[in-house]
Amino acid sequence: MQRTAQVERNTLETRISISLNLDGAGTGSFSTGVPFLEHMLDQIARHGLIDLEITAKGDLHIDAHHTVEDIGITFGQALAKAVGDKKGIRRYGHAYVPLDEALSRVVLDLSGRPGIEFQVDFTRASIGEFDVDLFHEFFQGFVNHALVTLHVDNLRGDNSHHQIETVFKAFGRAMRMALSADPAMAGITPSTKGVL
Repeated sequence: MQRTAQVERNTLETRISISLNLDGAGTGSFSTGVPFLEHMLDQIARHGLIDLEITAKGDLHIDAHHTVEDIGITFGQALAKAVGDKKGIRRYGHAYVPLDEALSRVVLDLSGRPGIEFQVDFTRASIGEFDVDLFHEFFQGFVNHALVTLHVDNLRGDNSHHQIETVFKAFGRAMRMALSADPAMAGITPSTKGVL
């Protein structure tokens, strides 16, 4: 079974196109107009072993808010489409990732229920021109449409770039774990409810 998806989302504020392969090699191609976000999306692709292609055109003359949030939404929609009925997967994933002084933990559940706990106290308000508050918007949009429960904790860090990079790397690795096949659950939905 191929776990791939292509999704487009067009609004008056943004035009987003995402193509992904959950069983890829970790290749990424991004054209969003938001370079720092592209750097983080590449962490998801590489550490999650997800082939991910994203193009976006948004109202960046206002700010990056709509573009970042809508990429999260569309990524969530693509993930939900690609993962299908979730039979035979591990469902849960977690990862700790350090980068120099920074350390983050991400735990997720492909639960069918959207929820987010985002505990990241950034040491500064922006990285270059990127407003760090937008990372929460990205993940909120993602969980709302992927129907994922997500816990993100930056446990320590003095450098905001390091803080968020550890989050995205840990997110990619947690996704990789949750999406991987569980041989003991072949053909079985990993829930006592029988559906996710």
